[in-house]
Amino acid sequence: MYRYKITFAYDGTNFSGFQIQPNKRTVEQTLKNAVNKIAKNPEPPLSVIGSGRTDAGVHALNQVAHFDCPYKLGNDSMRKALNSLLPLDIIVKKAELVSPDFHARFNAHSKHYRYRVDQSDFVNPFKRNYTAHFKYPVDVAKMQKAAQDLVGEHDFTSFVASGSQALSNVRTIYQADVHRDEANNEIVFDFVGNGFLYNQVRIMVAFLLEIGSNQRPVDDVIRVLDAKDRNQARMTAPASGLYLVSVDYGDQNNKTIDESESIK
Repeated sequence: MYRYKITFAYDGTNFSGFQIQPNKRTVEQTLKNAVNKIAKNPEPPLSVIGSGRTDAGVHALNQVAHFDCPYKLGNDSMRKALNSLLPLDIIVKKAELVSPDFHARFNAHSKHYRYRVDQSDFVNPFKRNYTAHFKYPVDVAKMQKAAQDLVGEHDFTSFVASGSQALSNVRTIYQADVHRDEANNEIVFDFVGNGFLYNQVRIMVAFLLEIGSNQRPVDDVIRVLDAKDRNQARMTAPASGLYLVSVDYGDQNNKTIDESESIK
């Protein structure tokens, strides 16, 4: 078997999230169908393992997954073969032959998520599936200041939705930034961390918007983190504004195998 790492993008609008669900269109099932066609429909079917799950309506610019294939194709041949079988709302940007011990989920060092909020007076029909909408004035400096209280290792119980299956709510955020994109009339939030809980980014964005619109004091992040109570962070921003920007694998980022090498 030959292990491939794929980096791919998708428009999450018409998917019921990444993870396979009965009778629903998902990113994982769509990729799995393509991979198994390339492998000539083996039994049992081949699996596709993603770096993590995204919810219905969430987008990805550079999601990562791996799969094992009984046939060895060149990297670009594999990319083209997959794209020829995939629908137009998914595109494989890169396919790489990797070591059999590479794991898209367990080897991930960090993930970068971005959230976009449109500030038009009314919902822009051409952005409604790709941004959230918040028309009220916000103080970006306040949100940026508050976001720094999220940086570091914390118990994020107050910022995780019910239904989470995580064994621990402790996560580390390495970077949290908020800026105004004047050209597109948007507020953009960026978070980089070692992992994120169910709806965590969307809850943090909603919380920061409350601070930016003077519904909360700028130092309220610390109080709510300490409370470890989801009821203290009430709102969840819509899925439409969320993007998985990239997944970082540290030293394993460059551990690909030359296509001419044999794999034992």
